[in-house]
Amino acid sequence: MFSLIGWLIAGLIVGALARLIYPGRQPMGMFMTMMLGVVGALLGGFASWAIWGPPNEPFSQHAWPGYLMSIVGALIVLAVYLGMTKRESI
Repeated sequence: MFSLIGWLIAGLIVGALARLIYPGRQPMGMFMTMMLGVVGALLGGFASWAIWGPPNEPFSQHAWPGYLMSIVGALIVLAVYLGMTKRESI
């Protein structure tokens, strides 16, 4: 149960950081920001693990690529989400 809550809180933080970095306005609520962060963290964390291998400890000096890649993954997911939901006006 605490693991799920930790994932949701981390997802909210990562999603919020991605939304702050991404230019423009993103019309989405807190739940979508949280899901964006969770999916982005999974995508970025997997990429980091594939490149650098698993970190020894969550807060070790070798864990920072995973955190940065989580934000990059969230930026990618945000760009895809906005591209898929973009409404063009005539």
